[in-house]
Amino acid sequence: MLDIAEELGRWLEEGRDFAVATVVGTSGSAPRGPGAALAVDRAGAAIGSVSGGCVEGAVYDLCRQALADGTTVVERFGYSDEDAFAVGLTCGGVIDIMVAPVRAGSPAGRVIAAAVSDAAGARAAALVRVVRGPARLLGRALLVRPDGSYEGFLGGQAELDRTALAEAGALLDLGHTGTVDLSEDGSRCPGGLTLLVESRLPPPRLIVFGAIDFAAALVRAGRFLGFHVTVCDARPVFATRARFPEADEVVVDWPHRYLRSTATDGRTVLCVLTHDTRFDVPLLEAALRLPVAYVGAMGSRRTHADRDRRLREVGLSEGELARLRSPIGLDLGARTPEETALSIAAEIVAARRGGTGLPLTGSGGPIHGASLRPVTPGPPGRGGSGLLARAGWAGVAAEDRVDAGRE
Repeated sequence: MLDIAEELGRWLEEGRDFAVATVVGTSGSAPRGPGAALAVDRAGAAIGSVSGGCVEGAVYDLCRQALADGTTVVERFGYSDEDAFAVGLTCGGVIDIMVAPVRAGSPAGRVIAAAVSDAAGARAAALVRVVRGPARLLGRALLVRPDGSYEGFLGGQAELDRTALAEAGALLDLGHTGTVDLSEDGSRCPGGLTLLVESRLPPPRLIVFGAIDFAAALVRAGRFLGFHVTVCDARPVFATRARFPEADEVVVDWPHRYLRSTATDGRTVLCVLTHDTRFDVPLLEAALRLPVAYVGAMGSRRTHADRDRRLREVGLSEGELARLRSPIGLDLGARTPEETALSIAAEIVAARRGGTGLPLTGSGGPIHGASLRPVTPGPPGRGGSGLLARAGWAGVAAEDRVDAGRE
């Protein structure tokens, strides 16, 4: 539900009643993961999606029914070979969807309003709801914040709420959304009820170093992917709001000095487009020693070889150098700034989600990867870290022609 927080926040401010359908479980090649939501108000307006189109019509009708009768239900949608006309997922997967009415002034409505307000305001929060269990508890909501404060209750025994708070806090720390099985008295054993914990963290940061034409295209791609985008360059004539109107921040500073002073974490992406050893060597020396998700640097293979030599001279280890993705991006044959930004964005998504970067045609693997979560840095390996390294993916670098003539 928190993936449509901004729109739901407006509905709640306007006092609208609505029903929200949320994916609460998946198996097989499901198109959307737990937490994906579709909401419908009394006027019939709809926002969000639970399946990419496969079952939206049937879920829309369930939302209208929930608004009419005030009942929370959980429905399963899958693929049926026996009935070719049945509503289901053509991809062959199975999704469980909870459909719940939300009234603006109700206890659950107040908790959900607070949760979507936090999420829309880029404040970390976790929304806990009972998605399987006794009918009296189904749909109950609890909001948990990083400082341990909370709103709402699940309505069972006190131990249930205490356990739910602890489980939600652990998932929120990781930024994960998922289900937790508990007994009704709160003990950590399956069979009694299931909680869906939706975690929402502030947007991850994408910091683009180098105020060049390729940076403007990458800023647009980063915003599209949901990053908070910063452009940094030491040259005030180039690092201007007029040149980068879509960036969240434009900073005039020496890149390595700014990187050492700004906040980064395990979800931060750093893209070095400076093409100048005065900037990129001290910058990469700092960047490759930070526990960030991704560090990439633009340049031809000749530029990379020279940069690699200089970084070794300043003392970077083999493990630290192995984290650098250079030349940056996947090999798409990119030439224009927009195509190059797409190449870089594709590699960032692959690193974040554990993808291979290979064509799906002929791959034989699942289209929707099993690991739909941010990848935290792991033991470095050539071409990547975390899931990519463990999967043995060696890293696919962009061809020299992407940066031809810009050594």
